[in-house]
Amino acid sequence: MATFLYKLGRFAFRRRGFVALIWVALLAVAGVGAATASQPANDSFSIPGTEAQKAFDLLEQRFPGGNADGATARVVFRAPSGEKMTDPDNKAVVTKTVAELKASSPQVASVADPYQARAVSKDGTTAYILTSYKVNAMELKDPAKDGLKEVGEKAEKSGLSVQIGGDALQEMPETGSTEIIGIAISAVVLAITFGSLVAAGLPLLTALIGVGIGISSITALATTLGLSTTTSTLAMMIGLAVGIDYALFIVSRYRAELAEGRDREEAAGRAVGTAGSAVVFAGLTVVIALVGLAVVNIPMLTKMGFAAAGTVVIAVLIAISLIPAVLGFAGKRVFGRRARRRMAERAAAAAASGAEAPEEKPNMGTRWARFVLRRPVLVLLVAVLGLGAAALPAASLELGLPDDGSQPVSSQKRQAYDMISEGFGPGYNGPLMVVVDAKGSDDARGAAQQVRKTITGLDGVAGVSPATFNRAGDTATLTVISKYKPSSIDTENLVGDIRDKASGFKSDTGAEVLVTGQTGMNIDISQKLNDALVPYLVLVVGLAFLLLMVVFRSVLVPLKAALGFLLSVVAALGAVVAVFQWGWLADLFGVEETGPIMSMMPIFMIGVVFGLAMDYEVFLVTRMREAYVHGERPGQAVVTGFRHGARVVTAAAVIMISVFAGFIGSSESMIKMIGFGLATAVLFDAFVVRMAIVPAVLALLGKAAWWLPRWLDRALPNVDVEGEGLRKQLEQPSADRRHDRDSDPDAELTRV
Repeated sequence: MATFLYKLGRFAFRRRGFVALIWVALLAVAGVGAATASQPANDSFSIPGTEAQKAFDLLEQRFPGGNADGATARVVFRAPSGEKMTDPDNKAVVTKTVAELKASSPQVASVADPYQARAVSKDGTTAYILTSYKVNAMELKDPAKDGLKEVGEKAEKSGLSVQIGGDALQEMPETGSTEIIGIAISAVVLAITFGSLVAAGLPLLTALIGVGIGISSITALATTLGLSTTTSTLAMMIGLAVGIDYALFIVSRYRAELAEGRDREEAAGRAVGTAGSAVVFAGLTVVIALVGLAVVNIPMLTKMGFAAAGTVVIAVLIAISLIPAVLGFAGKRVFGRRARRRMAERAAAAAASGAEAPEEKPNMGTRWARFVLRRPVLVLLVAVLGLGAAALPAASLELGLPDDGSQPVSSQKRQAYDMISEGFGPGYNGPLMVVVDAKGSDDARGAAQQVRKTITGLDGVAGVSPATFNRAGDTATLTVISKYKPSSIDTENLVGDIRDKASGFKSDTGAEVLVTGQTGMNIDISQKLNDALVPYLVLVVGLAFLLLMVVFRSVLVPLKAALGFLLSVVAALGAVVAVFQWGWLADLFGVEETGPIMSMMPIFMIGVVFGLAMDYEVFLVTRMREAYVHGERPGQAVVTGFRHGARVVTAAAVIMISVFAGFIGSSESMIKMIGFGLATAVLFDAFVVRMAIVPAVLALLGKAAWWLPRWLDRALPNVDVEGEGLRKQLEQPSADRRHDRDSDPDAELTRV
């Protein structure tokens, strides 16, 4: 591996114009493809294997044209103080609004008059118009959304309070400004780390090229592969993150090789052969984590994972080919002027005296590693206990999917939600749909009546509508209103109670009873994600463990990496629970409404953070393994790894934290939660696990850390990540080899 990448790095450096032209051409082709591609159809959101999806599929068969999973909108009216919605003038406004909604878009399926549908509150102050659409929220076109908004704005001019809720106005959150903030902070961190604007600009430039190719390719292939516009969301976030990281690793190693006195082409080859090997295997762990999302069996999540994995592959290819080519154009400008001047002065002084350049003072990474080696037990205990304390709130984790009640108080959807809750009850914001399949029943109407009577008597039921039958008379739907808000545990328990009665209905009447609706679907999604969590964790961690065992030629180092990752993720989940579920520091992070944690959060954090955590693990520990293989003692190898890698890993982690933390400012609670969770997880993993627990454990294990049974050593392929085979091929005279071993490759880097 290292030898192949070494040759690739030198080739890319020599043929830099050709290589750069290829990548620019790929970017242009992808851009043209994206610009000329037909508009992709949005995903028809489906959750195979769930009761709610089975009910939706049944309704499509038995109620053709009914669009059971179509988008809905609630136009909520509240009368001014002292008036009622039944007053003639107010009733006229609502009636006119009903007619305007019917004509607002061809995608409108039905509009329910609140005076006929009993959608006026008991006190008469509130009413709502339920508008149903022929397509789901993701397929609803902008003209339909604009028409809905215009009707609402026109109605509000009458003096009534008018708010619009429901999923018809669902939109992907705007994240452009947060990405710009993340890139700006990344640029500052890179400039401080390298002390050179050229060196700082290279990772940003190549990362943006990689993301551009990835996102443009997704857009160009969207129609062919059935990808939706939402598929690129995760790809953009992860592609930008790893693209900067991988380029940072290669550029840092290139600077180290130049500081050692090697010529530019040789330095590029060695940088790609050593750091590039770490990048390839780090990228593989990210790809495993993202592709592994397929085990959840949610098509949209699977597509997002594959698209993001493709972007990571592009980032890896750019790192090992375009980066050395661009370094060829940059020359020694990857160092700042002062650094170049100091290098020249050192070289002149060494040549004049005939001696080696004086040893640099220990950098921060060296000093920290030596401190940990002196007190490994203390550092390990403090780190583990600290993460353990942060993880305690995770024991109270409650999972669910957010509804309009979690939106900012100032938002229109939240105000509509609150108006319905106050006027009718919280359950009206997310009614349950019960489907009675009476095809196998002798008395379909009697079966539906028995189902309605039984459900009405359950705890937590506020009301059940009469059964609505299809034309064939063999299938009926009932609308069940819960006494509790849709995202509550009580509503989830009610769904469980109805489903528990289903077997009794089947035996008594021959009818099959299914619970669906948006609330039922959300509950099933949460359950499906919970059920997939352990298999996903086993798959991802298991495959990554095998991969790291090949990389490090060790059993204990990969085991330590996996356990440390689990500790950091659980601690990050604990922090998410404390802030978003318990409300700790809620004002600081702008959390207006506490409640269940988004059910996708654990799997999402595992997939994303595991890949990034393994990046840091591979890059940091590969340096230690390289030093150990080349003759250093275990403790000395730990110090060497930190001397070379701590600063770069720290910069990479700060960049990732900055990128993710930028999303905390989003008005969307889901995006805010994701940004906070990922930023916290990277903080814990990079600075507590990799910087404290890893050196402490390696110090305590000593040589045992690198133990591998002989039979396993023979069975595993030797990928030569640490460049031992490459070093033999490039073997120098004895004096030179001693100089390479004893000198500090990052000497000049640490002075910048």
